[in-house]
Amino acid sequence: MPAINASRHHGLVDLPSLRKRAKHLLKALKSNQAEQARVQLRTIGLPGPDYKLADTQWLVAREAGFPSWPKLIAHADSVAFAARHPDFAASNEATVQHWRCGNDIEHSLRVAGFTGTFHMFDDPMVMGPVPALPDDNYWQVRAAFIQQTFGLSPRDAQQRQASQRQALAQLGHDSELVLWCEGDAYDQLFLIRLLASLATVPRRLELIEINRVPGIERFIGLGQLAPDVLAWLWPQRRALAADALALAREAWAAYTSADPGNWARMAGPVHPALPLLGPALARQLQELPGASDGLSLTQRLTLRILADHGALPAGKVFAHLSKDYEPLPFLGDLMFATLLRPLIDAPQPLVQEQPGGEWQHRLVRITDLGERVLRGTVNWLDCAPAERWVGGVQIVAEQKPWVVSEHGDVWRR
Repeated sequence: MPAINASRHHGLVDLPSLRKRAKHLLKALKSNQAEQARVQLRTIGLPGPDYKLADTQWLVAREAGFPSWPKLIAHADSVAFAARHPDFAASNEATVQHWRCGNDIEHSLRVAGFTGTFHMFDDPMVMGPVPALPDDNYWQVRAAFIQQTFGLSPRDAQQRQASQRQALAQLGHDSELVLWCEGDAYDQLFLIRLLASLATVPRRLELIEINRVPGIERFIGLGQLAPDVLAWLWPQRRALAADALALAREAWAAYTSADPGNWARMAGPVHPALPLLGPALARQLQELPGASDGLSLTQRLTLRILADHGALPAGKVFAHLSKDYEPLPFLGDLMFATLLRPLIDAPQPLVQEQPGGEWQHRLVRITDLGERVLRGTVNWLDCAPAERWVGGVQIVAEQKPWVVSEHGDVWRR
């Protein structure tokens, strides 16, 4: 039903619709309809035919992503309570700087009643060179990459960068920050970048960090959440201390190094100060060339989608990637379009593109070479792919680039 599907995306449970569905389902069962529901009930030891409303409510709760109807009600009540009593005054929310790696929640925060200032830091550090350089040189490298990759004018790129640099430079001991993050590499790199830039723990440093929301079928990011759900997250923030800053500095140094050895050692394990960092570093490590095929995981999944589904519009490929294939979604659509180009524009392409129209409508298909690379009978690094970067690691095919195994071990090819 539309209400269920919608709630499973934005997290705001529509209780009246769910109650109505449970009643309709009970009526259908009593009239010997709804065979699939009957099968589900039988599997839990309820053969019928004398079903009760509690039985169909259990089924509806499972459809909505909850283990039981009481769990669904408890979550809905807690979200509604938080929206009515956000406790913003008592927690001095108005004095806070809300930091986020994009502007996807700014409007929803305002709708939910948040009044603190909003700061966006949207440099996509999952892409392009992120080298360990002195500050001015680092920003120059990132500006050049952003201009070239996303077609910004030098002025626009410099203005965006200047505002972010200025906001970072003004952070100090008296600052009051709340950082909003999810568990993917885009967000976690923003998190360690900001924390590593702090000389000391500010007067207030708090983190709202999630990788799932009850009832949501496929949590991709905070931007998909309804305003009331953001208000529900507010009491769940936690304070960060010096150990989080130390960990962030260590992780940032590892990610920006030309040698990914320390990065690989930090990837995967749960670090108590920042528990979602390790898995995000592990996922981003897989953007290095795979040892068996020379592909990044994003490239491999893209070819897998085309092998599974045949020719598709590029926008559909991105939708499949985000919804079904990517284990830890981190890409926006324009970022995906950029990462798709090397597969298309290579001297020996792995993907063929039908020209004309906007990129997302162009039909793309896997080539014969793409099939062989996907099977592992040809290594992409032997086909002269374009130079690329992952963090501080420069990947040049003919210069013994770093490669990664599926288990996260790294070595020079």
